[in-house]
Amino acid sequence: MTEAFRIGVAGLGTVGTGVVKILTENKDIITQRAGREIQIIAVSARDKSCDRGINLNAYEWIDNAAELAFYDNLDAVVELIGGQHGIAAEIVQKSLGNKLHVVTANKALLAHHGLELAHLAEQNNVSLMYEAAVAGGIPIIKAMREGLAANKLSAVYGILNGTCNYVLTKMQETGQDFADVLQEAQDLGYAEADPTLDVDGIDAAHKLCLLSSIAFGIKPDFDALSIIGISRITATDIRQADEFGYRIKLLGIARKINGKIMQILEPCLVPVNSPMGIIGDVYNAVYVEGDFVETPLLTGKGAGLGPTASSVVSDLIDLARGINIPTFGVPANDLEQGQWIDIGETEARYYMRMMVIDKPGVIASVAAILRDNNISIESMVQTGIDPEHSVPVILIFHKSKHADVQNAAHAISALDCCTEKPCVMRIEEL
Repeated sequence: MTEAFRIGVAGLGTVGTGVVKILTENKDIITQRAGREIQIIAVSARDKSCDRGINLNAYEWIDNAAELAFYDNLDAVVELIGGQHGIAAEIVQKSLGNKLHVVTANKALLAHHGLELAHLAEQNNVSLMYEAAVAGGIPIIKAMREGLAANKLSAVYGILNGTCNYVLTKMQETGQDFADVLQEAQDLGYAEADPTLDVDGIDAAHKLCLLSSIAFGIKPDFDALSIIGISRITATDIRQADEFGYRIKLLGIARKINGKIMQILEPCLVPVNSPMGIIGDVYNAVYVEGDFVETPLLTGKGAGLGPTASSVVSDLIDLARGINIPTFGVPANDLEQGQWIDIGETEARYYMRMMVIDKPGVIASVAAILRDNNISIESMVQTGIDPEHSVPVILIFHKSKHADVQNAAHAISALDCCTEKPCVMRIEEL
């Protein structure tokens, strides 16, 4: 049989432990499919004494994970430490520079430094693989770089963060507010102790940045993203959206419009029974539009030991087979600078929730602001009557320019009767 494909694993948390388990428990079938054995030679993590529920005695323990880049006779290094700086970046850079393939789940590193790493990989004739960095067990990177390679892609969009989808789903099911459901998610281990990267949309935005690069052959540009998280969404928003026939989902959308690219990550209203509307719990979902194919919605759990580790091993199998694909689907030198659309000029229907003091003249003042910003009201609902305290007023707008809606929201928030900044969400008929 062909000589084994030898790897080192840096990081033995949930995903790293899962990789070891899969390679051990499914060794025979993986060897058959890869054409040779994938053999773990060395491992590294912060705490050697930690009980991970797996036997690591067969592998050499490396105290300094960066040394894996120079370990004798390795073919690839698996980086599962995470973070766009520090030891994770050092491992990836040094491994590629030392002509070792790299498999990683590090979407932050790739979103911010992917271009330079892609160049480094090509200069050394090795691959930088990252199926596990986007949507867990959904093979979206492979689908876009390989299965859809014959197509001009016009859009890629979806639910890219399982934690946020879980929170929004539970708010829908229980009627609870954001903070209460987030605490429950933390207690269950679905959300980190510091959930900022998830609920502020940063984690999902990293993923969308990578998908945009593959879809449109552009340099990854995280700073070009418009990002809004879910922390301002209330039980009222969930309930009112439902009454209008919608669900609220945190969506990443990259779409070509008149030759330019719209790239946004924000909560949107989608029809209740639409493909995105029915995706709940911790599941992710991604849809790709091509000129010669209509891709079915790809769904699956977006994180966790099994799905993410499975994606890591799928990359290792490809490498063992000798498959070498450019990091973002085309040679790094061929990646173009993205031409970004002015988000303010995009048009959509919008949802707006205002919290206002219930007194005469409020609606007239709001209507004047909307008139001055070329916005037409499709529907309006006021829930509750309370002259002493603020009550929610819900508006649905006909198709309007984003800039006009934002200007109106700013003007409304300055009214004496308005007690907080209006919550505005795009309506997407996906």
